[in-house]
Amino acid sequence: MVHIILLGMNHKTAPVEVREQLAVACRKEVNPLHMLPHLEHVEELIYVSTCNRVEFLFTCGSLSEAIAEVKALLRTHVGLPSSVPLDSYLYVHKDLEAVKHLFMVASSLDSMVVGEPQILGQLKEAYRTAVEYRSVKTVLNRLMHKSFSVAKRVRTETCIGSCAVSVSYAAVELARKIFGQIKDKRVLLIGAGEMAELAAEHFLRQGVKTMMVANRTLERAVELAARFKAETVPFAALLEALKAADIVVSSTGAPQPIISYRDIKARMRERRNKPLFFIDIAVPRDIDPKANQIDNVYVYDIDDLQGVIEFNKEERLSQARAAEHIIDEETIKFRNWMESLSVSPTIVSVREKAEKIRQDELRKTFSQLPDLNDRQREAIEILTSSIIKKLLHDPIIFLKKKAQREARAVYMDFTLQLFNLIETIDEVDGAQAESPKAQEPEFFKAAKK
Repeated sequence: MVHIILLGMNHKTAPVEVREQLAVACRKEVNPLHMLPHLEHVEELIYVSTCNRVEFLFTCGSLSEAIAEVKALLRTHVGLPSSVPLDSYLYVHKDLEAVKHLFMVASSLDSMVVGEPQILGQLKEAYRTAVEYRSVKTVLNRLMHKSFSVAKRVRTETCIGSCAVSVSYAAVELARKIFGQIKDKRVLLIGAGEMAELAAEHFLRQGVKTMMVANRTLERAVELAARFKAETVPFAALLEALKAADIVVSSTGAPQPIISYRDIKARMRERRNKPLFFIDIAVPRDIDPKANQIDNVYVYDIDDLQGVIEFNKEERLSQARAAEHIIDEETIKFRNWMESLSVSPTIVSVREKAEKIRQDELRKTFSQLPDLNDRQREAIEILTSSIIKKLLHDPIIFLKKKAQREARAVYMDFTLQLFNLIETIDEVDGAQAESPKAQEPEFFKAAKK
């Protein structure tokens, strides 16, 4: 039996200081998917890493062994520090729970901000990477595509997207609540990615007229600045730009803080202690959290925004309930498809046997009718193929329906005997059992012990 497992941690189960340690480790040169050949009990694998979650979605035949291998992957290959109590932060969803959780994530019902659209794009990117690594096959291919269609259906049939607020929006709302009026404030955006772009849009809507953009890639900074009529700041001059800024929104992919306690303290003297407000929406964090100890410096990280995200809460919850009904419905449909997999080998064998008989009989017939031209041969080919398809149509539909019932084993056994397929199935199973696995590294064996 094929099991679907989802193992991970997110903003609900782990604080930001734990997630950022894992995020740093997961940005190493070697993608965790590279280890799939060494996971003896894991068949398919997808890896998702965002600022608010790290998850492994995989299929297996043996639950406990496969889960142990993926945990070992986190510990050894990914490099999670031994000081982190892994199990206390992890959740493990199995089979239908895993399917439903993935659908919830894709539909943005499990996000810090319900309804935000970024997570779907991140899931699609994770799937594209898995396809490149060839770590997905029949089950996860089907599941991922289904999750995308479920997310689309949720957004089409509910208003979950229209009443959502993003993390970037929450950051701007927090700035507005602290300063009251922000039209006359100078905003410095560090990083020029999607988060910075969304923040710039929200600041513009609030009437902010002065924005600066600093990014390691100057071309991207110039592009974003031109779009929002902002100034560009050389990344090397980032600390000097702090002297003029009132609000700083940082969202880079740096593995460690890019602005230290000392950097900020030195600039505050030159600012004559004029208030400086940091919104750090990066994971790992960009701003040294100790900077909060400096007078008139306020540093908020992504977890602090959780308390800000209350806008239109009741409407979002109402739409979320409607979305969950859709997800429950789609989860049942996917369960039915999974159950049909148990009869797939039998259906394939029935078709293959019928096709073999057809080909054998065609060879005999054509050998006795040497004067047939190509057009006549093609007509006979089409005729016999059509007969086979129509003859097998009802038995195959019958088998697929019975796959969703407890008595499916009985119907499959009847089918195997009826078409004399016992030997064929045994041969296939034997061939699969002999399929070799890649050599497992010694350090990985030790980690599992």
